[in-house]
Amino acid sequence: MAHFIVADRKTDYLLPPSLDDWLNQDHLARFIVDVIDQLDLSKLIQQYAGRGSKAYHPATLLAILVYGYATGIFSSRRLEQAT
Repeated sequence: MAHFIVADRKTDYLLPPSLDDWLNQDHLARFIVDVIDQLDLSKLIQQYAGRGSKAYHPATLLAILVYGYATGIFSSRRLEQAT
């Protein structure tokens, strides 16, 4: 079984819900994403070697990290649970 992705049959949603349904227009997460989108992350993106599995975009990871710090979540495990 190690070579296969485990199927989660207890998922509540067939398709992922839209964040627009969950977050207000003035939510802190939206502000952080807007600020991160304006940053030049080209040097960070160039560092990605492209080996192994597909990775998350650095802007996404940075936004999660900044949001966690802004809300007092510093643990990577708690950030994982929150997302």
